[in-house]
Amino acid sequence: MIEKLKILSLNVNNLRFSESLEHVTELALQKRPSYICFANVHMTIEAYNDKSFLEKVNHADLVLTDGKPVALACKLLHHRTQERICGMDFTPSILEKANEKKLSVFVYGSTADVINSFKEKIARAYSNIRFAGAISPPFRSLTDEEIKNDIEKINRSDANLVFVALGCPKQEKWMAENSGEINAALLGIGGALSVVAGLQKRAPKWMQNMALEWLYRVIQQPSRLITRYFYTNSYFIFLLGLDWVKNFFKNYDTHDQK
Repeated sequence: MIEKLKILSLNVNNLRFSESLEHVTELALQKRPSYICFANVHMTIEAYNDKSFLEKVNHADLVLTDGKPVALACKLLHHRTQERICGMDFTPSILEKANEKKLSVFVYGSTADVINSFKEKIARAYSNIRFAGAISPPFRSLTDEEIKNDIEKINRSDANLVFVALGCPKQEKWMAENSGEINAALLGIGGALSVVAGLQKRAPKWMQNMALEWLYRVIQQPSRLITRYFYTNSYFIFLLGLDWVKNFFKNYDTHDQK
């Protein structure tokens, strides 16, 4: 049983990057219906505010610490060292594993341009991977019949891995609601797909190390992201501080009673 650590209301797994990679590879090899979430500050706040969404994420087979602030919170609240397991790092690593094991991959979400570039990247860099197919669903809500058809197409493709790129929280909800009927491991990687495909640049390493990757994204798309990041980052720090104070006094009282 992999240990889980509660960050605000979200339960994240405490494990090394290499362990998470082996676990997902095994799920993919077995084509076990499963889904993996990558928890950053945005997802943590979404889950804190929406109990239905929280339940969906907490029922995932793995909830990995995508955001460095979430990884650091494991140390602050639980005194556990936790690596950052970022979707942008994990995706190329799982592709290497898929190439080694000669697995097949499917893409659900994103745009036709990103999917085509990703397919070309697979053909160029991972010759042992079979690109099983892709679906770029419309932005509107899908009918039950459309969802059923999409699931049937994924299963007919015989894919081991499905990269789900619908953005948070849409992709996590879709995975939670449909993973039980899909014979593959689903990974909610969001914007990591366009980075791996080579259509979008990632933040410099020094910004990644300083937990400033969010700032780089804001600079790239200020009108879309500045309000979201200002709200989620500020609220996360506030709630994390409250939890730290609660834990401090709880531990103080326990020590005092001894």
